[in-house]
Amino acid sequence: MSSAVHDNPALSRFELDASGVKAVANYRLANGVMTFTHTEVPEAARHNGMGSRLIQGALEAVRGRGLKIVPRCAFVRAFLEKHPEFSDLVAH
Repeated sequence: MSSAVHDNPALSRFELDASGVKAVANYRLANGVMTFTHTEVPEAARHNGMGSRLIQGALEAVRGRGLKIVPRCAFVRAFLEKHPEFSDLVAH
């Protein structure tokens, strides 16, 4: 069973641990903007939605903090294209 997405500010990344594997979404935070730079999902956990759960949880946390995002990571950009309900978070 998967656990909740949590922020690990010491490593500047969101993490999701599930079934013995950890997916991460790295970011840089400055001036109220979180720039997502890279998402990594282990091969064993790909194609089961783990990456999407990670990014959804991260974006919900960003919204809760009143931050904006810059999606430099291709995975985050693709997620945003499929989930326009998070488009308000993108910094312009």
